Amino acid sequence: MNKLNVFISRLHERNASLLVELPAKADVSRFVNEFFDLLFPMSKPRSIDSCHLLFSGIRLQLERMLCVLKSQMTVTPSEVLDGFFDRLPDIYDLLVEDAEAIYRFDPAAKSIQEVVNAYPGFYAITVYRLSHQLLHLKVPVLPRMMSEYAHSATGIDINPAARIGKSFFIDHGTGVVIGETTDIGDNVKIYQGVTLGALSVEKSQAATKRHPTIENNVIIYAGSTVLGGKTVVGHDSVIGGNVWLTASIPPCSVVYHESEVKIRNNRGFEEPVNFII
Repeated sequence: MNKLNVFISRLHERNASLLVELPAKADVSRFVNEFFDLLFPMSKPRSIDSCHLLFSGIRLQLERMLCVLKSQMTVTPSEVLDGFFDRLPDIYDLLVEDAEAIYRFDPAAKSIQEVVNAYPGFYAITVYRLSHQLLHLKVPVLPRMMSEYAHSATGIDINPAARIGKSFFIDHGTGVVIGETTDIGDNVKIYQGVTLGALSVEKSQAATKRHPTIENNVIIYAGSTVLGGKTVVGHDSVIGGNVWLTASIPPCSVVYHESEVKIRNNRGFEEPVNFII
């Protein structure tokens, strides 16, 4: 028991020296979901007075979280709030273009309403665009907490520092990873299991461009991995499924993984089938 007491004391001292105050995860998730519902309500349109009231509540939630982070910030909470909400109409316009792109290119989508309320890719993109703006305004930690909440909800991991153009489309989405220094142009489509990652994970490379550049009008199909800060996928290219790419490709390229698939009848084998596990 004495040994446990000593350990608890040591743990308390270490945590006290390391921990800084952060917003509660529950507050972050509530902020994200209420903000999404405000921008894209599932029910009938709200009155203008109701919208004003809800925006005031969202602003207050953000202000409270910024006040928790105030000691770590180089700007004031009021400067962040003014900058964020001034930029919000432009963010909303980008999100509308994202939703329209998904509806336009996915034959399964029956309406914009379905896209905004049922597509995990759109939800992840929405959280990314909000968190990216907060990061641009030099807000610490909170943007990453928002993106990690979206990651847990959708299986899509978009670092808020990534730069993504308009009309972005993530289809299905599970397992998509978009790294911190990734640059993505306009009208890009990405399918499930795609990784836009780094060749090196050394801490000394943190300030360098480690993730690829994807130019306009590129499609990257399921399971493909594109790595490296010097890797550029030229515009109007198609990356087929399960491709491993660590070098740049010119515009209008088609890159595919070639594998041999054999099909045979499962009856009447002349030789035994050997299974190796």
